[in-house]
Amino acid sequence: MASAARSDGWDPTRSVAGGLNPWLIVAIISIPTFMEVLDTSIANVSLEYIAGGLAISNDEATWVLTSYLVANAIIIPISGWLSDTIGRKRYFQISIALFTISSFVCGIAPNLTVLVLARVFQGIGGGGLAPVEQSMLADTFPPAKRGLAFAAFAIVVVVGPVLGPTLGGYITEFYSWHWVFLINVPVGIGALLAVQTFVDEPDPIKQDRAKRLKDGVRIDYVGVALVALGLGFLEIVGDRGEREDWFSSPMILGAAIVSGVSLIALVIWELNHDDPIVDLRLLKKLNFSMTLLVMMITGLILFGTTQVIPQMLQQVLGYSSLDAGLALTAGGVATLIAVPFAGVLTGKIDVRIILISALLVQAAALWNLSHFTADITFWDAATARLYQAMALPFLFVPINAVAYVGLPQRSTAQASALLNVARNLGGTLGISSAQTMLATYQQVHQSRLVEGLNPLNGNYTQWLGQAGLALTGSPDQTTLGVLYQTVQRQANMQAFIGVFWTLMIVVLVVTPLVLLMRPAKPGKVQGGMGH
Repeated sequence: MASAARSDGWDPTRSVAGGLNPWLIVAIISIPTFMEVLDTSIANVSLEYIAGGLAISNDEATWVLTSYLVANAIIIPISGWLSDTIGRKRYFQISIALFTISSFVCGIAPNLTVLVLARVFQGIGGGGLAPVEQSMLADTFPPAKRGLAFAAFAIVVVVGPVLGPTLGGYITEFYSWHWVFLINVPVGIGALLAVQTFVDEPDPIKQDRAKRLKDGVRIDYVGVALVALGLGFLEIVGDRGEREDWFSSPMILGAAIVSGVSLIALVIWELNHDDPIVDLRLLKKLNFSMTLLVMMITGLILFGTTQVIPQMLQQVLGYSSLDAGLALTAGGVATLIAVPFAGVLTGKIDVRIILISALLVQAAALWNLSHFTADITFWDAATARLYQAMALPFLFVPINAVAYVGLPQRSTAQASALLNVARNLGGTLGISSAQTMLATYQQVHQSRLVEGLNPLNGNYTQWLGQAGLALTGSPDQTTLGVLYQTVQRQANMQAFIGVFWTLMIVVLVVTPLVLLMRPAKPGKVQGGMGH
């Protein structure tokens, strides 16, 4: 059986399960990753409470989110190198411990400075969890079962951001914002003990590490610096750009220049370095490059809509943060139901068929969202999210399964890191572009609506008549206030519709590119990972 597996390019001696059931290992290593992914969105709805509790402005409180995302963006691409150098299991445990300790400090932080610093270390600890788990899964499961393994991983990575706002809103409203962070502590301690007890560090992994360290640790300091500058400042541009009015802000302009120059230099440097901190040579594989692109679009849609839909419900329909989060819960349930089917189909059907079908369903769901009005019900919003979330596992699972096709198994850590970079960059791009489009569309639609508020517009005069005013009379301040609120509400709704429409176009443009992926035979869709 082992030799048959090796003919597929998979080496069972690299499994982290040891003599245990590999599905037990999946459950154990998924717990800390779920914690980390949840923290990318759980604090979003608590910012006002954090600002009030620490006596700071709402804008200052947003650095609680930015600091975490920046640290995450920096550590994820180098997590593959750290895993190979420190030892995969050891690095996973260090990440859990750092994340847990930092969560405790966040929960007891007396001021903004301590909280932001703790969030930085929390992001550093959390950033290594998803890539390492992904690498462990790729090594532990043979190609034929890898779809189901990544289906379990999809539950963690896809459902986490969806449940984050709901859980965060509930904890904040009924308990305290401190528990948004403190809830990680007991879970982290339990996860750390479980990993130490049950997860194995296989001999081939130890041998690879011994070879790497034979002549001492060679650290690509230039690569580390370029990653930190390039991705760190890119995250600042994406997260703070809309608030700071983009390039009219010297800070955003400077950050964009530093990021752009650093990323260009990073590509040149890493492609010509013997032991790169980020193995960009993997991008020469067309199949892997295409999976990164589709993963980025998946992150863009997932995080972009997770941010925009609750925002629409709060701004247009007046929902509380908890109710807006609950509207996304149906999507989380749909994702959980769809995940096993995605895992099974990934092992039986050409992944290109699955991906194209899922992207078309995403496009249809976004088209449905783009036809909303300001009079939609809670169930309209929940059902629309359900349609969209149902397709997410059929994107995420096949992408992760097919990404390793044609790559040497020793490159799983680096490949996993790049996949997570693509997901995070897509999320950053989705959130920042959605907010920029919202601001632009709101101004455009409000301007157009205001232009029509004159006696020559029959709807305008009819509205004044319904308000009890003569057609020749002038509306008083109260009436003008009501009219302005109505115009603003409609302009906001039109802006959200514009965002959904634009995202739909992006999905449709990317869909044909899936055909460039490496053909795979049903039953062996993951292919080999030849040495």
